[in-house]
Amino acid sequence: MLDSFLVRAALAGVGVGLAAAPLGCFVVWRRMAYFGDATAHAAILGIALSIAFSLPVFLGALIVALAMAVTVSLLSDRGFAMDTLLGVLAHSALAFGLVAASFLSGVRLDLMAYLFGDILAVSRGDLAVIWGGAVLVLGLLTWRWSALLMATLNADLAQASGIDPRREQLVLTLALACVVAVSIKVVGVLLIAAMLVVPAAAARPLARTPEAMALIAAVIGAASALGGLLASYRFDTPTGPTMVCVAALCFALTALAGGRR
Repeated sequence: MLDSFLVRAALAGVGVGLAAAPLGCFVVWRRMAYFGDATAHAAILGIALSIAFSLPVFLGALIVALAMAVTVSLLSDRGFAMDTLLGVLAHSALAFGLVAASFLSGVRLDLMAYLFGDILAVSRGDLAVIWGGAVLVLGLLTWRWSALLMATLNADLAQASGIDPRREQLVLTLALACVVAVSIKVVGVLLIAAMLVVPAAAARPLARTPEAMALIAAVIGAASALGGLLASYRFDTPTGPTMVCVAALCFALTALAGGRR
């Protein structure tokens, strides 16, 4: 079954949708959309470094994404405004990554595939990495769900309940870096934040509880991946951007439905 590139692409898209959308709920609740962008943009630098040192692309992207997330967390306590800090680091990391990629002599680097994804070229090994990362992220969110939710709703109340908000922030950081690393092949670094935020935002008008919002977001994320793949195959459009377009249409529909209700 996995010999078909369409089956591999469908499984990869569903894996990314299931992992990114529930995590995206916390990104939406904490208003961390730009944080996701910064972490994703840093992955380009990780890709260039991993190719230069003959390391797996997933490993390089994961290490640099983690370094970016930790740097943002540390500098945010030093008096820098968060939006300014994220703007500086996100665009700097993207620029340094593109410059570093230009120094890779003798290596053919398809930047378009890394920027916008190349889901149709997913291999069995990529599929194992994507689903391994998805299971890790979903397991981490399930394990820390109550603590993460408490720290998101009220940091002071979480502290009084014996929950360390900074530790929960670190858990989210780890999960976000993992999703970024496994999503590069599917939607590319420029569209990862969209797969985090858009399905979660689409689920919001339909949900009455946080758990319901996470489940609905996961369904919308997986459906957007499959719908985008089908539309891309039918109309010969770029697959990663088409998946985001389908997710955006889902958001428009749920927003209208929520407004009517």
